[in-house]
Amino acid sequence: MKEEEEELERQAREEERLLREQAKREAEEKRLEEERKKAEERLKKKEDKKKAPLAALSRFGPDVILPDLEKIKKEQEENKDQPKPKPKPKNKQPVKHVEVEVEKEEESDGEKSEKTESDAEIDEDDWEQIAEREERREARQANNERIRTERAARRKAREEEKLKQKEEEANVMEKVSNLRSPICCVLGHVDAGKTSLLDRIRSTNVQGGEAGGITQQIGATFIPQEALLKETDDLNKKLNVDINVPGLLIIDTPGHESFTNLRSRGSSLCDIAILVVDINNGLQKQTLESIRLLRERKCPFIIACNKIDSLYKWKVNTNMDIQQTLDKQELSVQQNFYDRIQVLKNQLSSEGFNSEMYYENEDVRSTLSIVPLSARTGEGLSDLILLSIKLVQKFMEGKVTYKNEVQCTVLEVKPIQGHGITADVILINGVLHEGDSICLCGQGGPIFTQIRYLMTPQPMRESRVKGEFVYHKEIKAAMGVKIAANELDHVIPGTQLLVVRPDDDLEKLGEVVMKDASNINQFLSEDGNGVTVQSSTLGALEALLTFLKESKIPVANAFIGTMHKKHILQVITTKTKFPRYGVVLAFDTEISADAREIADKNKIPIFQADVIYHLFDRFILYEKEYDERERERLRDVAVYPVSLKITGDAFATKAPIILPVRVLRGQLHVGTPLCVKKGDGEFLYIGRVTSIEKNNKEITKGKVDDEVAIRIEGEDHITFGRQFKEEDKLESKLTRPSVDAIKAFKSTLTPDDVNLLATLIKDQKVPKGMA
Repeated sequence: MKEEEEELERQAREEERLLREQAKREAEEKRLEEERKKAEERLKKKEDKKKAPLAALSRFGPDVILPDLEKIKKEQEENKDQPKPKPKPKNKQPVKHVEVEVEKEEESDGEKSEKTESDAEIDEDDWEQIAEREERREARQANNERIRTERAARRKAREEEKLKQKEEEANVMEKVSNLRSPICCVLGHVDAGKTSLLDRIRSTNVQGGEAGGITQQIGATFIPQEALLKETDDLNKKLNVDINVPGLLIIDTPGHESFTNLRSRGSSLCDIAILVVDINNGLQKQTLESIRLLRERKCPFIIACNKIDSLYKWKVNTNMDIQQTLDKQELSVQQNFYDRIQVLKNQLSSEGFNSEMYYENEDVRSTLSIVPLSARTGEGLSDLILLSIKLVQKFMEGKVTYKNEVQCTVLEVKPIQGHGITADVILINGVLHEGDSICLCGQGGPIFTQIRYLMTPQPMRESRVKGEFVYHKEIKAAMGVKIAANELDHVIPGTQLLVVRPDDDLEKLGEVVMKDASNINQFLSEDGNGVTVQSSTLGALEALLTFLKESKIPVANAFIGTMHKKHILQVITTKTKFPRYGVVLAFDTEISADAREIADKNKIPIFQADVIYHLFDRFILYEKEYDERERERLRDVAVYPVSLKITGDAFATKAPIILPVRVLRGQLHVGTPLCVKKGDGEFLYIGRVTSIEKNNKEITKGKVDDEVAIRIEGEDHITFGRQFKEEDKLESKLTRPSVDAIKAFKSTLTPDDVNLLATLIKDQKVPKGMA
């Protein structure tokens, strides 16, 4: 069947081919017939020309003298093969001028077009030549048409390129006017001078209000363009940098090494970062962590080498740029300065970074810029501000160009007198309006509310410092904004804020906004064993959870906001199963009166602190005290694992039995219950060790390979040589309570002790504990 189909298909193809060839032949015959007719017409015309003189003679009168026709005919035959002179072209000069112009135009546009042969150049008697010339003429015409099309395309491309260039030039001023304020983060090791640096810029003193001298919350500071111009005026007269951004929004990111997640939240917001380094200490643990974070986030940063005024014999020149103040120092001071800068450059090099003093850096894309300064005296501060703005405007214009889509992150949720609960947010892009419907991440699910007021701190003030606010109908990014709205009590700080549009799907919007809080669950233990932690913000909570995880402290519950009675009730449930972790770690948050009352009644310790390390220290002290109490309570219940070999005859065969033994494995303690394994697999309890002697001296503990004499009491009916003999091996007698109790002493067990304990539990078939 298949072969028949193939044969039919082959025949069909053959018939199509024959039809195509026949059509081709017919077309060729038609063309030749047309050419033949044309040739005949040309011959007829020639004959008519030859007869024309004779026809003319017939019109002359009888008295007219006629020429010698025979002589004329003979001369025509002689001159037949001689070429006729070509006629002179008319208006030759204008035509030549046009050709020159066309040639010049063709040279600029690429390939030249070919000239087409004229009818005068064709011998009308040569039919084959006529056909070939016609084909060449058609080919030239097609080629010329292609050249003209390509030339037109090139002209169009040039015109479009010129138009695009004009549009780009026209948009330069529009882009400049459409820039938003760049967002800058300040990171670095604790006490490197981050907040002091901002204080110098703002001329305020936030640092004095910080808990323990360590920045504990993300703060936002807006520095308007006027202040930037004033701060950099003297230096800019030399550098001539146009400050086109409307201002600079600085996020003062906490610098403590436990705030990895909070710093991650800050770094993800910022356009450029300032990494503050103490010139005396160079790169420290916190600094290296910040570098790792910035590298992961691909965030450009500047090294601010702080505390240059602390160098020996440094002469202070308040607010002077770094090159000027350095020139005024003694040679020994300059040498000390450059030596310390070189140490810093070497440290950065070991981390994979090239670095140079910013005014010597010719490749800012691949080389870090170092700006030496003093936050205390203001020296080098203008250099830092101007460099930050210059880099953002030169290399990040696209990123800091204002975008209409709202991008906003909640930093803090706190009560403000006269407005109730408010949310401090960073508006990165877009516009917020008074009356906007918004969606936020809440502790119990998404929160939908409406903006009542939009407030900003006074310019040059940090948003955590109390003061008068400016009220707005709308606010354009980038800006630190305080929002007053209903139902903000349970908003989780550190999450995003979304503006609700009329056509938005509220359910999907709620799912999107709740993704931020879902990460907390990864820090919680699956079995419900662990401490309960409470914090004021999501960022601070994540920082605390990360720290506890690194410290191997399990967490059962995590809450955000003020602690209430319901939270303590969950702690009581945890304490029932896991008494050790029935405690609360409250980080920078409030405890309600009813929560504290029920906690005191149920002996639930609440450790409250504004610095994570202080909180950790208090918990470690609690653990030590708890372990000591537990060991004291369980001392008589806990049983250490031990395996003994009887090394000779008994000194006493009946109670109290006295035997010479050698410790094979484990630890022998006074009070250890002993047993022997019988042939049927059962264990015979023979009594408890009441004393241990070594070299005639009484001891309380025997170690591996110790040969000692032990006194066994408690079972009067047991006799050595009858119920057990010298070849029997003595072992600790374990029970479930004793196994649970020994956990309180796990720090005193060696790895081999643990292995022996596991073996004895299996051999003696000790029941499993409750999960």
